[in-house]
Amino acid sequence: MTSKGSGLLVLTALLCAGLPAAAHAQIYSWRDAQGSLVLSTTPRAGAARTFAVGNVGSGIRTTTRPAYSRRAREFEPLIVESAAQHDVRVDLVRAVIQAESAFDPLARSVKGAMGLMQLMPATATELGVTDPYDPAQNIRGGVTYLKSLLLQYSNNEELALAAYNAGPAAVKKYGAVPPYRETRNYIARIKGTADVRKAPAKMLYRKVEVVNGREVVTFSSTASTEATKVERPTIVK
Repeated sequence: MTSKGSGLLVLTALLCAGLPAAAHAQIYSWRDAQGSLVLSTTPRAGAARTFAVGNVGSGIRTTTRPAYSRRAREFEPLIVESAAQHDVRVDLVRAVIQAESAFDPLARSVKGAMGLMQLMPATATELGVTDPYDPAQNIRGGVTYLKSLLLQYSNNEELALAAYNAGPAAVKKYGAVPPYRETRNYIARIKGTADVRKAPAKMLYRKVEVVNGREVVTFSSTASTEATKVERPTIVK
């Protein structure tokens, strides 16, 4: 059982500890906006799963689908190697592969995307992937492409994932995650197995210039030799 599945059992047991021993309980489960697992005895619209718990006093047994395919472990060394090489989080790469192919190295979509990270033929060629069904080449190419998108969108992982799924043109068109159901569901699936981080706050640079005998302070996100790096500029009224 995955650590996430084990955590679910623990949380369910803790939640049920306060219930009457002879009662039958219904546990509702969903994920909040931050992707955290929430368990409650109170129903909520949109709850993803429910767990019937009977005879709470004599023990609890619940099951949940594993976060990753059983084949995931086979490709872990390749994931770790490529993630480290390109400075991309291992859990993010792993979640993308799960969402793309469920760790099937021979997967092929109706649109022609291939392999573990579902590389399109043109993208594979551009990345120097000669055999997209070779796990090592596919993961290397997919992580390289994902890293390029992270750089393009200033490490906004939601936008990078949206571009990985729908293409950079779609993200450019809407200036945000496209309102496509497939893309929204894709990002939601990844959030179910990994944290998806928003872009970090941009670093600001403080610059002091003398204009007509007076000091003028300006702040910019662009570095210069005269500017001083600051995290929280003082607002000058």
